[in-house]
Amino acid sequence: MKVILASDHGGIHLSKEIAELLEELNIEYEDIGCNCADSVDYPDYGIPAAERVASGEFDRAILICGTGIGMAIAANKVNGIRAALVHDLFSAKATREHNDSNVLTMGERVIGAGLAREIARTWLTTEAQGGRHANRIAKLTAYENK
Repeated sequence: MKVILASDHGGIHLSKEIAELLEELNIEYEDIGCNCADSVDYPDYGIPAAERVASGEFDRAILICGTGIGMAIAANKVNGIRAALVHDLFSAKATREHNDSNVLTMGERVIGAGLAREIARTWLTTEAQGGRHANRIAKLTAYENK
């Protein structure tokens, strides 16, 4: 698995925690920033990361901003992306099993580092179930390709 990691200024601390987790799990990743406390615009990081997942260069992305909302909206503008805003373990598992989400977004101002690491670990290690869920994802893909 290959993961792209990105954040805006509101998610830089949590992004560092997730980078450490990826290293612990021996998951190949690229961190595209931001690496500053100065205000930046989340679409400038979320959209390029999502495009690199949609192109197949990366399998998944983890995007972090203050709430996770902006990054989810930005990523979901890219065809082929199923970004899920997650702040609990149940949703982390469900969005992989049922929605085959390929982008995880979280908010640094919403959850702490320990929970964020567990959410990311769950999301990274849970496989999509397929079956009836695959049919639903196919409908989303067909709509995107209209």
